[in-house]
Amino acid sequence: MTLPDTLAGRTVAVLGGTGPQGRGLARRFAAAGIPVVIGSRSAERATDTANELAAATGGEVTGADNAAAAAAGDLVVVAVPWDGHGELLKSLSGELAGKVVVDCVNPLGFDKQGAYALPVEEGSAAQQAEALLPDSTVIGAFHNVSAVLLDDPAVDSVDTDVLVLGDVREATDLVQALAETIPGVRGVYGGRLRNTHQVEAFTANLISVNRRYKAHSGLRITDV
Repeated sequence: MTLPDTLAGRTVAVLGGTGPQGRGLARRFAAAGIPVVIGSRSAERATDTANELAAATGGEVTGADNAAAAAAGDLVVVAVPWDGHGELLKSLSGELAGKVVVDCVNPLGFDKQGAYALPVEEGSAAQQAEALLPDSTVIGAFHNVSAVLLDDPAVDSVDTDVLVLGDVREATDLVQALAETIPGVRGVYGGRLRNTHQVEAFTANLISVNRRYKAHSGLRITDV
C-alpha cells in the first residue's frame, strides 16, 4: 500500500513489542511498509522478535531496549503491561519529549469471574502517560483490537474500528492514518483524552464476549 504523506519517512517504535498486542501491531505496521523498532526490556529478545517479523513481512524491523527504541521512533506506541506502565514512562520522559506517544494500555484485573477495569488515580492509563510525559503529545488508541488477529498472518483483514482519543487534532489525525494502514481497520476520532477510561475499560467487556462466543471481537461505529 502507499503510505499517506503524514506517515512517509516516519519510524514507529513499539514499546513492549515482544508482547502479544505490541507484536501484532508491529507486524501490521511493518507489512504496510512502515519502518518499525521493537522495544523490550531485553534488547536481545527485541532483536529476535524483530528478525522474525522482518522475515515474515518483508518489512524493515529492528530491535532495541525500550529506551533506545523510544529514542529512535518518530511515533511511539506504548503496549507494555499495566503493572510496569508508569515506571517505564517516567524513566523515558526525556527520550519521548516532543513526540506523539500512542498509549494502548488497558488497566485490567482478572479473577474467577473474568476481566474487570481497575481504578487509575489519573483517570486512565493514557492520562497517567500524559501526566508523566509533559513534553509529549499523548494519544489513546488501539485499546480494543484483538492481538490474536493482529499477529495472525493468515488474517488478511482485521474487521474493526479503532477509537482515537486526544487533545491535538493534528496528532489524532496522524494516529487515525496509522490505524488505517492495517487492512480492514478504520480510525475514528473518539473524543478528548479525558474520555479514555471507558475505552480502556470496554476491553473487559470484549474479553467477556470472546470467552462466551469463542471469538476475537472488535468494535464498529455506525453512521460515520
